[in-house]
Amino acid sequence: MVPKILYRAGIAACLLLIISCFLPWAYFADAHIVNEADRTFTGFYSYRNNYGKPGKFLVMLGLIAMALMLLPKIWAKRTNLFICALAVGYAVKTYILFVSCYNAYCPEKKVGIFLMLTATIVMLIASAFPHLALKEAGSKKPE
Repeated sequence: MVPKILYRAGIAACLLLIISCFLPWAYFADAHIVNEADRTFTGFYSYRNNYGKPGKFLVMLGLIAMALMLLPKIWAKRTNLFICALAVGYAVKTYILFVSCYNAYCPEKKVGIFLMLTATIVMLIASAFPHLALKEAGSKKPE
């Protein structure tokens, strides 16, 4: 029962990760950025690409993890555990990068950065308890 719920939560978390990359992650009210629209960073946009585009990598990891969750093979479940652990590590690194204070200024955290971090953690938990029907060891057909 629990693996089936975690399976669905893992699929939903993959979709949430993809959506969160398009949402605002942080707001920088720096005086250096003149245009107001350029002060809100997402997974795909940071002013002059200062923070890169981590949304591309996270969307790719989310799509791979979702595909591996849907495959009913044991190798896919094991690979998915590695992919989701990689996604959590990259999400933590990205979170620290986007919300760290610099020059006595701390950016305002937006909802997208929290959704991104939460989604990757749920993906990792769901991949640790896969939904997979295993065959019994002694159930071979006679020849």
